Amino acid sequence: MTTIGEDVGAGAAVTQTYRRLSEALRRGAFPAGGRLPGERDLAGSLGVSRSTLRQALGRLADEGKLERSSQRGWFVRNAVVGEPPSTLQSFSEMARARGLRARSRILRHRSRAATFEEAEQLGIAPAARVLDLRRLRSLDDVPVCVDSSVVVLGLAPGLDSLDLTDRSLYESLEQECGLRIARSSYTVRAEAADEPTAELLLIEPGAPVLVGEETTYTEDGATVLTGRMTYRSDAYRFQADLFRVI
Repeated sequence: MTTIGEDVGAGAAVTQTYRRLSEALRRGAFPAGGRLPGERDLAGSLGVSRSTLRQALGRLADEGKLERSSQRGWFVRNAVVGEPPSTLQSFSEMARARGLRARSRILRHRSRAATFEEAEQLGIAPAARVLDLRRLRSLDDVPVCVDSSVVVLGLAPGLDSLDLTDRSLYESLEQECGLRIARSSYTVRAEAADEPTAELLLIEPGAPVLVGEETTYTEDGATVLTGRMTYRSDAYRFQADLFRVI
């Protein structure tokens, strides 16, 4: 028979374990997207029973900090990014607003002639020069997005000579090219990850991804770039304000 004192003691042990795990997550002891040690090992290192540990892990899962796979164990939830409603931000700006470190790896960076389709989208002459930029974007070293952009070099001369590894494209256009980014036409759809994308994002082929496509304009209405962003579905959400016309 369990006494009230035993119940209180068990509850205190769960709370203490929860707090210790919360602090470990805050310090980055367990990286985002990573798997925690097995329950037996983790309970042993914390000096608690597996029952106590599971209750503490359950509280963290309820808060959205952890998730459980019945086959693979407990995982740290990836940091989720997303534009605030009706606010246009770059990937780097979104990361900074959430206290995360945005990093990039250049996959392609070249100046070339625009294709007919790109010329029509961008409102430029076929074969006009564009910057073709493709980067793997990460948050706190967790890959979350494959970002491809085609920028009109006639509006942004010299952009192709900049090192854009870890720089915000929007900020570079504004600071280095004197362009004021005003708005973006943006669509989002769900797809299954192909093998090359899955390999870059460290997910399984066929896993869900969110694909955002944008056409971005300066304050005087000129089309400056088109882009395609492929996000891990567990690391990105899209928000929007919707208004009903009365």
